Amino acid sequence: MSDVIIYHNPRCSKSRQTLALLEERGIEPAIVKYLEETPSAEELKSVLTKLGISARDLLRKKEAEYKEAGLDDTNLNDDQIIAKMIKFPRLIERPIVIKGDAARIGRPPESVLEIV
Repeated sequence: MSDVIIYHNPRCSKSRQTLALLEERGIEPAIVKYLEETPSAEELKSVLTKLGISARDLLRKKEAEYKEAGLDDTNLNDDQIIAKMIKFPRLIERPIVIKGDAARIGRPPESVLEIV
């Protein structure tokens, strides 16, 4: 099993570019298609810790579900936001690459090279 994990959405160009960038460097990451295999609250909290960001910082604010889920409410805490991400996984920013205790969002894709 690979020590590199990518939270991947095959329909996202940045996600595809990031995966290709890893593969070009001989890295075959474990692929988590998070829209099909929604991460648990514990997994998302671990990812947030590795990224060093808040749950709000991991949100895709331009998705329709963002407004529908009431995520523009700045009084929501991380646990409430994480619960919405589990219900609407499209809200999770992508791609996320994890290696050990470090993680990066592949925007731009080259940013993941810092940890691999």
